[in-house]
Amino acid sequence: MAQSQKVVIVGAGPVGSLAALYAANRGYDVEIYELRSDLRDPSTTPLNFTRSINLALSERGINAMRNANQPKLVDHVMAATIPMRGRMIHGKLPNGELYEQSQDYDVHGRSILAIDRGGLNARLLDILEGMPNVTFFFNHKLTGADFRRNKAWFEVLEEKHSEQPPREIEISFDLMIGADGAHSAVRYHMMKYTRMDYQQEYIDTLWCEFQIHPTEDQSSTGLYRRFKISPNHLHIWPGRDQMFIAIPSDDGSLTCTLFAPAALFRELEADVDGTQIPVFFDKLFPGVSSLIPPKELIASFRQNPHLPLISIKCKPYHFSSSAVIVGDAAHAMVPFYGQGMNAGLEDVRILFDVLDKHSSLEASTLGAEGKSICLTLDASRREVALAEYTAIRVPDAHAINDLALQNYIEMRASVLSPIYRLRKFLEESLSVYVPRLGWQTKYSRVSFGNERYSEVVAKSEHQGKILVRGLQALVGAPLIMGVLYLLFRERRPVGLFDRGFRLLGRFHTYVFGRA
Repeated sequence: MAQSQKVVIVGAGPVGSLAALYAANRGYDVEIYELRSDLRDPSTTPLNFTRSINLALSERGINAMRNANQPKLVDHVMAATIPMRGRMIHGKLPNGELYEQSQDYDVHGRSILAIDRGGLNARLLDILEGMPNVTFFFNHKLTGADFRRNKAWFEVLEEKHSEQPPREIEISFDLMIGADGAHSAVRYHMMKYTRMDYQQEYIDTLWCEFQIHPTEDQSSTGLYRRFKISPNHLHIWPGRDQMFIAIPSDDGSLTCTLFAPAALFRELEADVDGTQIPVFFDKLFPGVSSLIPPKELIASFRQNPHLPLISIKCKPYHFSSSAVIVGDAAHAMVPFYGQGMNAGLEDVRILFDVLDKHSSLEASTLGAEGKSICLTLDASRREVALAEYTAIRVPDAHAINDLALQNYIEMRASVLSPIYRLRKFLEESLSVYVPRLGWQTKYSRVSFGNERYSEVVAKSEHQGKILVRGLQALVGAPLIMGVLYLLFRERRPVGLFDRGFRLLGRFHTYVFGRA
């Protein structure tokens, strides 16, 4: 009988927990190592010392959980979400009147879901805790790994006040999955064994967290009545070079985030008494100070950390048959498409789909042993599978990384553009009235489907070219008709024909960029 194989997961966040669940369901012996204490403990300090930016759960993440062989998981998670059907743009008219403008995400009424990261993480950990082939190791820091001998070393950090150096343990494994975030230790050690291309970029933007508290009106009953503004929208105060957003939480509050250039943060930090902070908000984000009192704005700005936004691309995502990275460890991205967690959960589904495909090649010889086929996936086949995973996932991860950066411009500025709204209207109209064309907005393809990110980009670019050509034809048709009309009225056609063709040539150069 084949011996069960060991899968080690480094990182117990949502992505690492889902990877552990997929592995445990296939009969592997699973060990989960986490740098922090049990993430279900409210006293556990997050790595960035603040609540994370509220998560937006969409179809990709839901689909990954749907395929985790835990029927009640999706129902439990969905029950704790708040649907956001679109953006609510906040601003001020020239006459000083405040306004709100709703922009639905999807013409078919689909929503993305606001979810608390901690609640999702806790549910996954609770399921894992009840599985006999899963073991947790909290307060364990990965300090070294030998991916050729399949060995790793962890420091045990439990004795916080001990004068003795941390105790180190050595473990062995068949496969290590690194789900330990943007500053991944697994990726760091993997770089010593594979020629990894690595690109890290900090954009010139910092972020700081604020809170819109629930209404204090005791007559308000029910969750939705406790919100001061609509709970079914992602609220945006666009400011060209900066923006302020608010996402609903399941306690009736809204978690808010200021995104702004580092220079602006330095300017506000230099304000000794803090009086310029409310002035800044009133000028750029009208209406916020009526939702968050000025004293709270000042306190939150001073007390909460001002954190950077990192974008990471790398390849490959694996080494040999022994190690692979998923989630932020492989492709940390800025949060402006709401796909960071969704892409990480999708990594897990695709990784195990590929592993399953290669393990099935041995079904005829190993099925008689009565063990799960995945348990007997040998190193050579696993190496082929991990290489295939890298080949599939790298172009898609790079694509969503780029889209996330581009969407920051859209959220803080393009949402106010008539051209942006015109394209959105045309694409949605074609989606509704000519469905056989398969026309969708890029956002709908990303958030409400499971197409590969790279294919979404290609289809969106193709649609954009068609729309531009159509608009060019609409603009050029009246001019062409006018020139032809003049040509047929002119008594001396030769000279006018020459002038007409020159005019058409100039028009063609202006529209298409060439004569």
